[in-house]
This record gives sequence, structure tokens and C-alpha cells, in this order.
Amino acid sequence: MTPPPPPPPYVPGHGLLRGRTAVITAAAGAGIGGATARRFLEEGARVLVSDAHTRRLKETETALAAEFGAGSVAAQPCDVTDESQVQALYDTAERLHGRLDILVNNAGLGGTADLADMTDEQWNRVLDVTLGGTFRCTRAALNRFRASGTGGVVVNNASVVGWRAQAGQAHYAAAKAGVMALTRCAAVEAAAYGVRVNAVSPSLAMHPHLAKVTTTELLDELTAREAFGRYAEPWEIANVIVFLAGDYSSYMTGETVSVSSQHA
Repeated sequence: MTPPPPPPPYVPGHGLLRGRTAVITAAAGAGIGGATARRFLEEGARVLVSDAHTRRLKETETALAAEFGAGSVAAQPCDVTDESQVQALYDTAERLHGRLDILVNNAGLGGTADLADMTDEQWNRVLDVTLGGTFRCTRAALNRFRASGTGGVVVNNASVVGWRAQAGQAHYAAAKAGVMALTRCAAVEAAAYGVRVNAVSPSLAMHPHLAKVTTTELLDELTAREAFGRYAEPWEIANVIVFLAGDYSSYMTGETVSVSSQHA
């Protein structure tokens, strides 16, 4: 069997988000949120990273501030199931930078359980973080965008399982399908005040946390479905988020962009 090709070279920043302020949820660590924070900073944005994991969030802030400067990045712990913490997140962004331009809803919670054995607690927890958290953060951002009158952008993190069946993922798939529907409806409403709302739909992006909570057998199976014969690097997903957050996607709203090489 021919080995899969290596990932492409890392794409340097081009100032695509210069001067803008972004809030990114679930941005601690080495996953898609952390990669998005780094890419936004490389593109010239000011970034407020958020996560429910306080220790990892502080480590992320410290590392990014050392590289990009303390004035470019700040951190605010936030549990997206708590409305008061969501509001405090935006208060911090506006206090530090005077405005909010971009929201990236990356917070989500997975798990594996067959539907027949799934508890109400398992179902509700995944839905409340993944879909409910996206709802709360989007609602708060839209209210602030509408009040400011300066427009804005929301980018949501969905998943290909919102379209495709996978055993053990009924709660996560339902939540991500809901994120896609929320994206479409929010986009129609927010267009009236100059706000765009889109989503990315990754298939498999590897990072240390995923490797800890997923079996090797499942990861091998999912990787085998990819046309490139490899999983995505988190920064490859972040590149598409940069595109949706910036001016090159100015006529796109209500769309879910598949960032996947999965076979049809």
C-alpha cells in the first residue's frame, strides 16, 4: 500500500484579519480552537481565547502572548452552558478592545453511546454544550453586533456527522445537525444588520485530546475513509475558518463548508 502523502506546508499569515477582534470558544490546547487562535493572530487579529478548562486556557494564553505579544491575546474562562459567563466573555472583549468583530463557536462535547443505552444525562449534556452553547454565544454576539451597527461575523464548528450516520454518535450528530440548522436560520435573520453566519464541517482533525478519548481502531477506520489517506491537521480546518471570517467570503452566509476528504 502506498503511504499517504504528508500534510502540505504550513500557510503563512497575510494580514487577512488585521485590526479585528475575535472571540474563540474552546480555544485551549492543540485542537481546532487553539489552531484557530494561532491562525487569527498570524492574520493580524486581536484574540480573546476562552475555554472551560482554566489551567489549559492559561497555558495557551501564556504561550501565545509570548509569541505574538500580550496586547494581541487575552483569555477568559467560560462555560458556554452558563449565560452569565457568556455575557462576561463579551464584556471582556469589549473592555479590552472596544469592540467585537468575529465570533468562532468551537465549543462542543462528544462521547460514544448506542442510542438504546444512552442516558438522558448523556444526551442532554452533549446537546447543551454543543448546540445550546452555540446558541447562547451566537445570541449574545448578534445582540452586540446589532447594537453596534458595524456588522460582524460568526463561524460555527459543525461536523460531517451532522450529515452522515455513525454508530454511537446519535447525540453528537443531532447536536451538529442542529448547529447547521441554527447557522442557516441565524444567517437569514442577521443579514438585515450586516452580519454573516457560516459554519465549517470537519471530518477528522487529529489532536492529543481526540487521541485520548477515541480508540485506535476507530481512528484507523475514520482515517481509512479519507481520500488523502490521512487525517487533517487542526490548522487546515483553521484556514477555512480564517476564510469565512475574512473579506474573501463577503457574499457567503448561511453556508456550511465541508472541510473533509471523506469518500462520498
